[in-house]
Amino acid sequence: MYVGLQGITVNHPCRGRFVRLADNKKLFMALVTIKNAWLSFGGYPLFEDTEFQIDAGERVCLVGRNGVGKSTLLRVIRGDVALEKGDVIRQPQARIADLPQDVPNDIQGRCLDVVKSGTDTDIHDDHEATYRAQSVITQLGLDESALVQEMSGGQKRRVLLAKAIVSEPDLLLLDEPSNHLDIESIGWLENFLCRFEGAILFVSHDRYFIKKMATRIVDLDAGRMTSWPGNYELYLARKAELLEVEKAQNEKFDKKLAEEEVWIRQGIKARRTRNEGRVRNLIKLRELARQRRRDLGKTDFSINEQTQRASKRIIELKNVAYQWASGERLMEGVNCTVYRGDKIGIIGNNGCGKTTLVRLMLGELAPTEGEVTQGDNLSIAYLDQLRDTLDENKTVAENISDTDNVLIGGKPKHVISYLRDFLFTADRARSPIWVLSGGERNRLLLAKLFTNPANVLVFDEPTNDLDTETLELLEERVAAFDGTVLVVSHDRAFLNNTVSGTLVFEDGTIRDYAGGYDDWLAQRPIREPNERKADRKPKKTKTGAAKRKLTYNENRELNELPQRIETLESEQRKLTEKMQDPTFFIDNAGEVKTVSARLDNIESELMAVLERWELLESIREGTHQ
Repeated sequence: MYVGLQGITVNHPCRGRFVRLADNKKLFMALVTIKNAWLSFGGYPLFEDTEFQIDAGERVCLVGRNGVGKSTLLRVIRGDVALEKGDVIRQPQARIADLPQDVPNDIQGRCLDVVKSGTDTDIHDDHEATYRAQSVITQLGLDESALVQEMSGGQKRRVLLAKAIVSEPDLLLLDEPSNHLDIESIGWLENFLCRFEGAILFVSHDRYFIKKMATRIVDLDAGRMTSWPGNYELYLARKAELLEVEKAQNEKFDKKLAEEEVWIRQGIKARRTRNEGRVRNLIKLRELARQRRRDLGKTDFSINEQTQRASKRIIELKNVAYQWASGERLMEGVNCTVYRGDKIGIIGNNGCGKTTLVRLMLGELAPTEGEVTQGDNLSIAYLDQLRDTLDENKTVAENISDTDNVLIGGKPKHVISYLRDFLFTADRARSPIWVLSGGERNRLLLAKLFTNPANVLVFDEPTNDLDTETLELLEERVAAFDGTVLVVSHDRAFLNNTVSGTLVFEDGTIRDYAGGYDDWLAQRPIREPNERKADRKPKKTKTGAAKRKLTYNENRELNELPQRIETLESEQRKLTEKMQDPTFFIDNAGEVKTVSARLDNIESELMAVLERWELLESIREGTHQ
């Protein structure tokens, strides 16, 4: 039993759903509660007596540095990892689904079959399971007959998301959901998740994504978890205030401990008058100091700038075109000039040719047509070129330098000291790199990149897996860099904070805009939806076959959909009339939850059925692309 608002008592079988009462308020209940959690994996505890709870309808973002245990917490909630101490309480019958951080390599088969495999185990009617899967596929804009192994990375993530939500989960777990997606796909994902009715717990370092999605921030830091209701900006302000208070308290504690250590070491005169209570207090202070987590430090690297000045004109492209060996044209008629000091962001959907454009600019590829001219005295540091140079058999330090020192700004610096600026402890610097997390690998790549003196920096997706603190410092260093920067990125906040102009792949051409991501949104031409459809190039099939026709089952389904729509609308009208009767909430309090929940479900079903009907009609008429 749960006591609702206004004193109404309602039965709650709890599939994690909220109860909607007469005043349209929601009664939230805990889907997952973690109490007194302790987990260490043999080192510093990831969780120390940690308390955590997520309620129905929340969208909670879990933030923290790389390696503090964010992904581990998701695994604990799923039941994949057991706590050393503490309890994980999951609401009975609450359904939990997850979207993995990385797309499995072995996922294959028809889209419909893969999505259908995620339906509830208690659904024994194959027709109902198929209908559910088709409805979700329609909502996510997928082709049910397409083979998943032939899809792009972004499309595969949509399939995995469809598989996760087809069971109508009460809680959806997402680990870095925007990683490796292009800007258009990230925007679509944001809009879709904002309409999702269940609760969401997600790990992300994408600040733009967090601002759009989160209704609460949970911060995991040094084994402690703090909850910050409200938006991301409010969390940042309050967290800064808390850190100032903690800093003052720690300074006061350290001062007190130092004074007591001086006192205890005084000579014979002091020992004669020693206060035994004060001695016991000193022992306690020492123990507290030993137990207290030392600050991991702050990332504090700098860019190794080339002192030799590059020419004014860095790179110039004149009427450049590039096509694959198959004859397919990737770009044509590209004209642009990059000047010394420019910081240019390159934006476009996955597969449109962003990396190819960079390689043309750097002279790694020859254009099919046109001319690419580079300026004089260019010292280029290209992040993407380093990804395959990390030797798994060497330590972190050995991957930076074969000697004990590196030259930074023309001065030698010990490699261990240099790596400490990138948050690698001495022990971590001597570890093989195969033990590193994704975020640590990216920090190592930055460390390796910045050992090379450069006046031109080229980044291809530099922000993946980096924690927020490292991201913000990288932004600061790039903004202060006197040289030229080219950056391919889907991180909208990073683009806003670093670039002075953008090259955008739009409608089969490349356009340049002043400013960052938000500036591009404000400047780009607004087109009608029909224009957008007309501008899209039809997808090419390997066989060049004609557009597909409806299958027998799809034809039968299309004929049945009008009756299903009429049935749902009729039920919706009846339940709405019942909810509008003032006596209903007094005489039938026990039915309020059931009727309200059914109305919500009807709305979702109607939307899915209408979209499915529209899709099947377009296929029948031959207008579906």
